[in-house]
This record gives sequence, C-alpha cells and structure tokens, in this order.
Amino acid sequence: MSSTGAPSSRAKAPSTGPLPARTPIEIGLNAAIVTVEAERPLILVVPGDAIERRDALPFGPFDPLAHRTLEIGLRAWVSEQTALKLGYVEQLYTFGDRGRHAMPGDTGPHVVSVGYLALTRLPEDFHAQAARFEDWYAYLPWEDWRDGRPAVLDEVILPALECWAAEPAHPSEAQRGPDRRTRLLISFGLDGARWDDERVLERYELLYSAGLLAEALSDGREAALRRGNLPPLGRPMRFDHRRILATAIGRLRGKLKYRPVVFELMPPTFTLTELQRTVEALAGTHLHKQNFRRLVEQTALVEPTGGYHTSTGGRPARLFRFRREAVLERPSPGLRFGPRG
Repeated sequence: MSSTGAPSSRAKAPSTGPLPARTPIEIGLNAAIVTVEAERPLILVVPGDAIERRDALPFGPFDPLAHRTLEIGLRAWVSEQTALKLGYVEQLYTFGDRGRHAMPGDTGPHVVSVGYLALTRLPEDFHAQAARFEDWYAYLPWEDWRDGRPAVLDEVILPALECWAAEPAHPSEAQRGPDRRTRLLISFGLDGARWDDERVLERYELLYSAGLLAEALSDGREAALRRGNLPPLGRPMRFDHRRILATAIGRLRGKLKYRPVVFELMPPTFTLTELQRTVEALAGTHLHKQNFRRLVEQTALVEPTGGYHTSTGGRPARLFRFRREAVLERPSPGLRFGPRG
C-alpha cells in the first residue's frame, strides 16, 4: 500500500486459481443462566444425548438476520426455549479453541461460542422441556466453603497437584507465565497466600492441565491419559462447558463486590438474612452476621419497607428493598466483603 492507502504498482496481482478449502465457522451463544433458590446457587443445564450423556449449558445459534445484536439473540432463544425472563446479562468470553466441539475426523463447521452470564429469578411455575436447574457446586465442589474447607481439597486435589507440580514441565508451559508450583500456590491459596474466591477459572484450568478432570481425558490430554482412573472431581459437562461455568462463577463473584447484581436474584422485598444467605451461596463462603449487616448499612443499598416477615419461627424480621438510587450515588455500589483468610 502507498502512503495514501492506494494499492502500490508493485502489489502482487490476485490469484485467479481456485481458493483453498476453508473450514466454515458457526457462531453460537452459550448461556450460564444463574438463579438462587433455598440458599442454593443454581445453573440451568440441558441433558446430553444418547452418546454424550453429560449435562451442557444451554446453547443456541446466532442468527444475524433475525437479531441485531448477540445479546438480543441470546434473550430471544432463551425466552423461546425456557420462557425465562433474563435480568442482568453480561458477555463473558469468546470460546473458540480448535477441537472444542470437533471429534476426530469431523469435517463439520468450527464452532465459535460467545459465552454469557445471565441472572434470573426462578418462577414458581418454571417448566422447560429438556432443561433443569442444578446446584452449580455439583460441578465444582471444591468452590463451596460455607461449611468450612472442603475435604476434597486435602484428601484428593492438593496431593495430586503437588505431585504434578514436582514433575518436569512441558517446554511450552514456560511461554505461559508462572511455573506450575507458583500457579498452584496462587490458585489454591497455599503457603500463606489467601484463597481468592474469584480465581474459579484458574483453579479449573490447573486441574485440567494436571489431567485430573474427565474433560481432560475426553480431550486426549497426555496428563489425563497417563493417570488412567481419574478421581471423581465434580460432575463433568459436555465440551468445555464446565470451563464456561467456572468463568461465569468467577465473574459473578467479582461483580458482587462492586455492582448490585445480587438484587437481580432477590424478590422485591426480603430480609437481611435472606440477602446474606444469597450472597454466601454465590460467594461460596460464610459471612459473619453482624459484619455483613454493618456492610449493608454502610453501602446504603437497601431501605426498610416498614413491613415484617412473620413466618421465620422467631421474632418478626424486618423487610427491606433495594435502593436503586444507590447506583447513581457512587460509581461502585457493591458489597465489598473481604477475601477468605
């Protein structure tokens, strides 16, 4: 090109021969649709087929002729397939690794999937054909610290990862940043480091790299093939959907601290105990009652309605509602609870 942007006289003439064959690209939308019920964080899943029986996140194709934006397309097919009305929606990441949907010898389109995090309140009459809500800790059990440190960490995960970290690393790993040992310390909060509730994806990626997850075996990862029998570390999902779920959980946990997204999952009125239990369910940690109430008071995110909840079995509990004005009053109106020590 010349300095003016016009083609140079020395530019190579275009070839008139046949173009090389190219793999077609298909754009899909994966949705991590989250709700909370009875103090359980739930994720919407669809069952696998007769061959691949693992659960999957809902998936739909993007139709650029029918939908002006990706998000409009997402909301449309979720509404059509589940009758759910999504509240907060956020694009997570584009998942397009070669082979994420392909099988050996497959000549079909290469699937590039745009992942989304979506929040919704669960209707009482929810019923969707071939879709159901499941506790997300069924897929990532090491992330739930509400009843203390998960036993699976010390009994299975950390011993296996310590052995893996002591092995010689593949030369390609040196190009990706920290060594195995450093990744282990940071991701799982060892040797004085804190357990960071937001590092969900990093922990999943480390377990996958070490060949400890069923998805790594399905993908033919050498580390998993060498192990043979893998430990039952949560329920596997189709393709890379558990990776997408881990991405969504980490993103939502971070958002709780500087955006009032938790109120997308709350009813119009609620008690402070209900609010605390919802935050704990999503964050996977237990919060001190008085400290949490002091935090809520300082953030001014809620206001009393004047009503009371009388079916708690004890003293009537005051009812609150979300103060939407808080979003306009400061730039980061979230619940900044601290990390686990």
